[in-house]
Amino acid sequence: MKKIIYIAIGAVIFLAASCKKFLEEEPTNFITPESSLSSVKVARAFANACYQNLQGSMLGGQPSSYGGNTWNLMEFMTGKSNSDLGQTNFTLFQNLSYNATSFYVDTWWQNLYKGIGACNQAIAQIPGINAPGLTDEAKANLLAEAHTLRALYYFFLVRMYGDVPSVTQVPDAVNGLNLSRSPAKNIYDSIILPDLLLAEQSTLPWQDNTGLVSMGAVKSILADVYLTYAGAAINGGDAAYAESAKRSLDVITNGGYTLFPEYTDMIDPANKNKGEFIFQVQYAAGVPSTNPLTPLTIPNYSGISKYSDEYGSVYPTAEFIASFPAGDKRVKERQFFYSSYPSAKSPGTVVTFKGPYIYKWFDVDAVTNTVKSDLNYSLYRLADVYLMYAEASNRAEGGPNSKAIQYVNAIRQRADLSPIGALSEDAFEKEVWLQRYYELCFENKMWFDMLRTRKVHNDVTGNWDDFVGHTTVFNATFTEKQLLFPVPKQEIDVNPNLLPNNTGF
Repeated sequence: MKKIIYIAIGAVIFLAASCKKFLEEEPTNFITPESSLSSVKVARAFANACYQNLQGSMLGGQPSSYGGNTWNLMEFMTGKSNSDLGQTNFTLFQNLSYNATSFYVDTWWQNLYKGIGACNQAIAQIPGINAPGLTDEAKANLLAEAHTLRALYYFFLVRMYGDVPSVTQVPDAVNGLNLSRSPAKNIYDSIILPDLLLAEQSTLPWQDNTGLVSMGAVKSILADVYLTYAGAAINGGDAAYAESAKRSLDVITNGGYTLFPEYTDMIDPANKNKGEFIFQVQYAAGVPSTNPLTPLTIPNYSGISKYSDEYGSVYPTAEFIASFPAGDKRVKERQFFYSSYPSAKSPGTVVTFKGPYIYKWFDVDAVTNTVKSDLNYSLYRLADVYLMYAEASNRAEGGPNSKAIQYVNAIRQRADLSPIGALSEDAFEKEVWLQRYYELCFENKMWFDMLRTRKVHNDVTGNWDDFVGHTTVFNATFTEKQLLFPVPKQEIDVNPNLLPNNTGF
């Protein structure tokens, strides 16, 4: 068999700028042409490879940037974050002067296509594997994982870059690799939705406490995709809102997920892949892939931890913190944020910061002992699904139903806020949007909410500004240029068919 079956080969089309490094590194996670493809373990390995680039995409270290991480990008863009570090190129995003060579936009692109390459390989190879114990149902479930993850990678791509190349097969020749961009709607209609609808027909369990794709994850992603499809820039309308509401209600009703009683339950490693968590990027202490967000969000050089580097890469603006309603538990000390902590260098001394920093990724054992965070990174949790259902059903039905109000009030109750009653469709929608801002802050959700709603909450005035024309607290104004990131210049340099670039680039 001469066809190359390296797990990530599909990504090679878009990685020319880093090919030399790729080829110089000794492969450690590949299935070679000499490998036997007739075992359950090999089938599982193909599926497992699809997960590998979740870490690199969502929380990938940024080369040549001290404290830079792909996660930073979507938080910098909101205008509700600040940074202690100039090395993160924060100022380029603060004043909106970033371009096609700026940090992050190329790293996201590369790692998302690497993930797609692995998924394409799994989808191509798993059907042909015949092994004792590998039933048709087991194959279908492995393929459901691969299709779900391919859809997820593409979902990030179209929201970030708009029109992108469509790659659904493993290339077997070097000719014709310079593909053009396909319209974002075509990517939704031909890849993202079909992949997820196929996975929805599998017999995956509703929950998977090991971190694999579950039916709860499939339907949560579908709910998010349909909610995004309904809004800008696809404008799928009421039918898409109804499909979103259907999937999120399925998760709520059948998934067996429950809200954690306390916010701090979310930073207890014992709760990974359980309770409120539906789908997470997996990390583990004691191995190289420890969660990077713990040191990344510790105030710079604060001396409160055993980490040699405390980055202070991202922290909330004072205006965002002040926008929370009075009494909201989420902004009380050591809930979502913290403003002081005992010194690790001077026992008995408490270090007070210049303002609140993010506590959502504070792994106590890592900070005080191991310097290896065991926390996972959540992509979907029940609170998110509650709010997706509330928003989608409100739009689909022309107003909030009793369940939608109930789920919003569950979010408010945990925050020690009084319940809401009957509201108009518009007022209820804005309440849901606001709860998404507060509940899901610094989880890389807010920027995508801004894009699909074309609205931004003004933390100073309390109004909902149009996205185009909104001025951040850094006195930078969003234009149409901010609706999409640029296709990275290094990709265009090797593939001119990716032109024209997005507006403003």
